[in-house]
Amino acid sequence: MSNPKIEAHSAAEMTGRHFRYYDFVMAAFVAILLLSNIIGASKRSIIELPFIGEWPFGAGVLFFPLSYIIGDLLTEVYGYARARRVIWTGFGALLFMGFMAWVVVSLPAAPGWNGQAAYVEVFGNSWRIVAASMLAFWAGEFANSFVLAKMKVADQGKRMGLRFVASTVVGQGLDSLIFYPIAFYGLDGWPTNELFKTVLSQWAIKTGWEILLLPLTITIVTAIKRKEGVEVYDSQTNFTPFKTQV
Repeated sequence: MSNPKIEAHSAAEMTGRHFRYYDFVMAAFVAILLLSNIIGASKRSIIELPFIGEWPFGAGVLFFPLSYIIGDLLTEVYGYARARRVIWTGFGALLFMGFMAWVVVSLPAAPGWNGQAAYVEVFGNSWRIVAASMLAFWAGEFANSFVLAKMKVADQGKRMGLRFVASTVVGQGLDSLIFYPIAFYGLDGWPTNELFKTVLSQWAIKTGWEILLLPLTITIVTAIKRKEGVEVYDSQTNFTPFKTQV
């Protein structure tokens, strides 16, 4: 059986069209985003590097970059406007998660239950961590999507891998630069020199993840484009982040 024909369209021409896999990609994006903030956002780990010594990194870096890969997929396949809608969905989910974590941690513990201290340690993120996470996510994801969409139009769809890496360099750089100083600057266990080493290592590791997984990302994106049968270009798109309409 031959592959479906891929037709090029501006994003505006896709308004109202139903896509087969868009909802599944959105669900994966939000799930990875929430898990990365629950499991790894505040843990600082150390690895031993040859010729360098101990180098700190945030544990969330192990799987958070997957959200950027899915973000690349969203913008590349479905266009900036639909990616913007998913980013706002993720932002709302983060906000709700932060609020409910505060509510649950604040509930009085039952007599005889000894897990409150551990519960607070794991889920009782300060307002700084919550605010830093949301701001870094918002700025980084929109920068990633904007750069990718603009490069695709300027390059007429060529060099997909280049725009994936370039957009990640910008988006992940903003994410790391915003999150760690806002969340941890001045706190015990986060010396200033270690903090900024962590920022740099996060940026490098996240970008490295993108490069390492680039063949897989391109394969998946190409397959989904064939399944959806479209090639979306944001040539007539309103790039304001402050709307959710497609």
